[in-house]
Amino acid sequence: MNKPLVGTALAAVLLGAASVPAAAVSNDAPSSDKRTAAAVKAPAAKAVSFAGTVALSNCSGSVVRVPSSQPTDPALVMSNGHCLETGFPAPGQVIVDRASSRSFTLLNASGGNAGTVRASKIAYGTMTDNDVSLYQLTSTYKDIESRYGIKALELDSARPTQGKAITVVSGYWKRMYKCNVDGFAYRLKEGRWTWKDSVRYTSACQTIGGTSGSPVVDDATGKVVAVNNTGNENGERCTDNNPCEVDQNGKVTVRQGINYGQQTYTIVPCVGAGNKIDLNRPGCTLPKP
Repeated sequence: MNKPLVGTALAAVLLGAASVPAAAVSNDAPSSDKRTAAAVKAPAAKAVSFAGTVALSNCSGSVVRVPSSQPTDPALVMSNGHCLETGFPAPGQVIVDRASSRSFTLLNASGGNAGTVRASKIAYGTMTDNDVSLYQLTSTYKDIESRYGIKALELDSARPTQGKAITVVSGYWKRMYKCNVDGFAYRLKEGRWTWKDSVRYTSACQTIGGTSGSPVVDDATGKVVAVNNTGNENGERCTDNNPCEVDQNGKVTVRQGINYGQQTYTIVPCVGAGNKIDLNRPGCTLPKP
């Protein structure tokens, strides 16, 4: 995993990275001087900012909504399952509707501290098939927008495609990583955990500890297509912090220095009226308890 950071001492050691302006530390995706007629006519990409991202005590996250979410619904914060304050869920474990009073630092567009939002419960959390946590807040989307002027990021209901320009936006470090979707791992295995259909980034996205839970934003639409969670640090095979890819035939591939996120379009069908997580809704494939 892009390890959650534990304790204030480690955060203090790494504080310098958090204070560097995002523009100075972003990894720009490769560009071309050749502009085709189609490219000239293409709509301008959405400006990606820190607005709506959050910093956890040990990870990154974001305030998110699905297309059907209403302004008066309790807002949701998305991060990784391995960022839960209760510790890493065991393989096969799914957490639903567990009380939580965790607080999150809400960021504005420039990465400044806009305020604090607080959870009422862990609505959903797992490290099986996906590595995701969803916290229900005590605030509604309307509350957050009226109080802080910040809108939630929308989860894309469509699966991302190879080659898409993306930005990993870390609220913990106030840092952006820009690259492209390089492809997909049929299975991504790390230690005891296995994730399905993971997004593999091109090498420009060199995410680090504390970026876990960051939203992965499609630059063209501004919608969230994945949640950042891990990378192969040392070239080891299928060990903690060194995930390996396993294809349909069982072939294992190790890609040292390459990082990954977990797709989020599968969350959308599981969110019902009132932003309630309903694992029995039609089309919902998230693991159940």
